[in-house]
Amino acid sequence: MPQISYFLGVIIRMFYRDHNPPHFHAVYADYEGIIDIEKNEIIGGLLPPRVLGLVTEWTALHQNELMDNWERARQQESLKDIAPLV
Repeated sequence: MPQISYFLGVIIRMFYRDHNPPHFHAVYADYEGIIDIEKNEIIGGLLPPRVLGLVTEWTALHQNELMDNWERARQQESLKDIAPLV
């Protein structure tokens, strides 16, 4: 699963040819959350509240880039890195 971003200890990953809805995986320490890109909400797993807030903020800033990567992943194309939350 390619890593597309990393910030404040959070790894953002996306699987190739994954199932709908469009989403990504956010990994922080022993936690992993699955985030719906369009709704910008957690749809699986668990993240600490502070980390979920950071991921939600980052997602809002990069929804278009995330959707572009989602389409690339569905076509098994190389994914683009996305800027971290700073």
